Amino acid sequence: MPGSANLNIMLKAARKAGRSLVKDFREVENLQVSMKGAGDFVSRADVAAQEILKGELMGARPTYGWVAEEGKETIEGQDPTRRWIVDPLDGTTNFLHGLPHWAISIALEHKGQIVAGVIYDAAKDEMFFAEKGEGAWMNESRLRVSGRGRMIESIFATGLPFATSPHLPRSLQDLARVLPACAGVRRFGSAALDMAYVAAGRYEGYWERGLNSWDIAAGIVIVREAGGFVEGINPEHDPLAGDLVCGNEAIFNNFAKVIRNS
Repeated sequence: MPGSANLNIMLKAARKAGRSLVKDFREVENLQVSMKGAGDFVSRADVAAQEILKGELMGARPTYGWVAEEGKETIEGQDPTRRWIVDPLDGTTNFLHGLPHWAISIALEHKGQIVAGVIYDAAKDEMFFAEKGEGAWMNESRLRVSGRGRMIESIFATGLPFATSPHLPRSLQDLARVLPACAGVRRFGSAALDMAYVAAGRYEGYWERGLNSWDIAAGIVIVREAGGFVEGINPEHDPLAGDLVCGNEAIFNNFAKVIRNS
């Protein structure tokens, strides 16, 4: 398996934060409190995980920039070419409800390109990771996207926005086009794991609108290194802008046409 110094730093940080979150997850599963109380607890778990990640990543590479979900925190690094893009807990609502489907996402950006990514599903101890040009892995197994080439045999993943989201109407229109053409659509509540599952061949593709960079940055390099394609829903836009479609090589063009309604 590949293992640059930066990737090893990322893996170590993810495991350390994962241990903290798993401990807190065992507590939240047993919470019988108000929504506000449980939400406050999860917020503390989220912030604690982010502090662990920041300590590990910025401690090892203090000149790099930093952008992370909690507090929408951004640090301009002394090295303007490199920055960490971090989501300490992707799938917060699942975590809050005691559902073991959430992940830590860490990406390293260099000169505008995502060059390394780690997505750690600590509850299941599945570590997805990749470096540009070095392939993608889950624990000790090489990842490869699915080989299915027919839409009707394929399953896809997406995220469905809340009722007040401006993206809801378009997302429902997307579903109306995709559902009749495929074997099913899954909505599991973690963009990072949706992308990791495409890389692992568990889904044929994934699309979503209105995401943040920290939700998807690590997934972009992992899917591409597993042989998949990732583009903006508008192909002229960078997928890091938040509207993306990804899939295996065989299905991508047909799938993207359905999502783009083109």
